[in-house]
Amino acid sequence: MSRILLGLGSNTAYNGCSPVGLLGRACTALSGNVADIVCSSVYRTKAMYVTEQDDFYNMAVKGTVENFGPRDLLAFIHRIEASLGRNRNREYRFGPRTLDIDIELFGTIAVDEPDLQIPHPRIHERGFVLVPALEILTEPADCIERERFSAYVQNLSDPGVRLFLPASDFRKAFFPEAANGTE
Repeated sequence: MSRILLGLGSNTAYNGCSPVGLLGRACTALSGNVADIVCSSVYRTKAMYVTEQDDFYNMAVKGTVENFGPRDLLAFIHRIEASLGRNRNREYRFGPRTLDIDIELFGTIAVDEPDLQIPHPRIHERGFVLVPALEILTEPADCIERERFSAYVQNLSDPGVRLFLPASDFRKAFFPEAANGTE
């Protein structure tokens, strides 16, 4: 069993579903193969790299996967993204998208391949990943990542991340059966 951390983002509606709604649908889809799933609050952030686009809605998800390697998880994520309107052939790098799910951490595994890099190589500069991740990295096993991510956030002049929807409200909207728990 491997512990994973994912970063999710959306800034484009799809099929009548808002960016926040797409994040909710993505979390629901992830829960099919990710156990012990914990979703952060949703944060509104200015776009990085290509700034002439709508703000993003970002969150982090942690959980565990069993019988899944990094490539299996990547394929699963790509299927979720495609089902929620992402068309990689029609987008440009760092541009608008219905859904982006990045594998930030996959246990202690490091991968450095052209289409898959774990840990994510730009995590240290991405407040939109770090802030939500710090919110959910609360277990003793998360201590090392939490310390490292806290140091990264302290090095950012302004993480540019603003709370949009608290985790409890997100759970009520998308996981009503777990709204009173910590899932």
